[in-house]
Amino acid sequence: MPSKASNTRAVAHSTTWYGRIRDLIDALVRSSPSRFAILVFVALIMLFTLLFSLPISSAERIVTPLHDALFTAVSVICVTGLATVDMATHWSVFGNTLVYIGVNIGGVGVLTLASIMGMVISRRLGLRAKLMAASDSNPSRLHVGPVNEGQAVRLGEVGNLLLTVAVSALVIEAAVAALLFPRMLIDGVPPGDAIWHSLYYSAMAFTNTGFNPNELGIGQFEGDYWFLGALMIGVFLGSLGFPVIYAFARGWRNPHRWSVHVKLTLLTTIVLMILGMLMFIVLEFNNPDTFGKLGAGDTVFQSLFMSVMTRSGGFATVDMNSLNGSSLLVTDMLMFIGGGSASTAGGIKVTTLAVLFLAAFAEARGKQSMEAFGRRIPRDMLRLAVSVVLWGATTVAVGSILLLQISKAPLDLVLFDVISAFATCGLSTGLTASLPPEGVYVMSAIMFMGRIGTVTLAAALAASQSRQLFKRPEERPIVG
Repeated sequence: MPSKASNTRAVAHSTTWYGRIRDLIDALVRSSPSRFAILVFVALIMLFTLLFSLPISSAERIVTPLHDALFTAVSVICVTGLATVDMATHWSVFGNTLVYIGVNIGGVGVLTLASIMGMVISRRLGLRAKLMAASDSNPSRLHVGPVNEGQAVRLGEVGNLLLTVAVSALVIEAAVAALLFPRMLIDGVPPGDAIWHSLYYSAMAFTNTGFNPNELGIGQFEGDYWFLGALMIGVFLGSLGFPVIYAFARGWRNPHRWSVHVKLTLLTTIVLMILGMLMFIVLEFNNPDTFGKLGAGDTVFQSLFMSVMTRSGGFATVDMNSLNGSSLLVTDMLMFIGGGSASTAGGIKVTTLAVLFLAAFAEARGKQSMEAFGRRIPRDMLRLAVSVVLWGATTVAVGSILLLQISKAPLDLVLFDVISAFATCGLSTGLTASLPPEGVYVMSAIMFMGRIGTVTLAAALAASQSRQLFKRPEERPIVG
């Protein structure tokens, strides 16, 4: 039982401005953790929009227009990589520092970020904060019903997960920067620029953002496979997701102990990486504007680089407009799938695709349940996967219609940039930079929708916590 003195101190503390703010936030978290997370992201975007619009943020000390400042803020916090201004020349040292800080904040993730904010406010990791962080690693916790906790991070391990998020981001970015720095010196980059650019590129790789700190982009390193390989390592690790990294940290020598989520993520990621590489080899080997002039080994490496980056990395050694139409479509598909759950990558996530294929295989074999690696996957996961794909496809479709009407550009170019925005990939055909302000606002909304996650948004807008206490009569419609 709490003492009378402690109750008195609690009442006195709640009467202070800090206590009232904390009580207000606690009430908001109690009513809807996902809405609180979205509000945190919106607040960050508004703050960075203000900062980017200040004259000190631009190289020419001018006020950046609202639509450009907002778009940059959304692209940075949502770790997308699309831009309406030249990121290498428009921003000052202060502006580039904002970009660097923003992508690292945004790369943490919506719900994990909200959990950390809750820890800062309450000075402890409470149950509600744990639930929010846990739902970032397993979105099914946002819904009523049984949850297979073995497929993600358990609730009691969330504190360790948050520590893993911070440590893994720091260690991986430092390691990638250490790989990039000597290569930049060898390629003739001045030491001061080499230090800054290596840190910048490592952050853009791990967060799957893809901004470039110099005017030439990575074009000057297109033949430097050490440099490109280091970028691929950063993008690959960032796209796996923090639960997978956490599993590696706990027991990389014991793969048999990995959860189904970890195994599905790794298997699907590697399969998509190889299939994407093979598709780019077949479709672009005779294209003189891309890989047609390269040898066999160079074509394989560049195709692998394309396959990794189209999943959410955002770096490119070729002009997207130079790709064949078939390659653009393959890129659309890879971008829409994206990376792993609770990762810095976007898209519908590889485990979503894996669950859909497992359901199709189970149906073809006449089995009642989905199975993978000796485990049964609940049918609730199929319903969640279908919802994610449907909401994602709807976002892309509505965004494409609006931008087709605004820009009057060809469908393939519009669809490419819209999917890139939704999947927070960052590749572009050049359409985004040429959009009028109203088109820029539409693209900003698409990036926001893609980053916060369709599951999180749906849970925030709907009363997902309500439980139906009755069942209606069952009747089967004709499907197919």
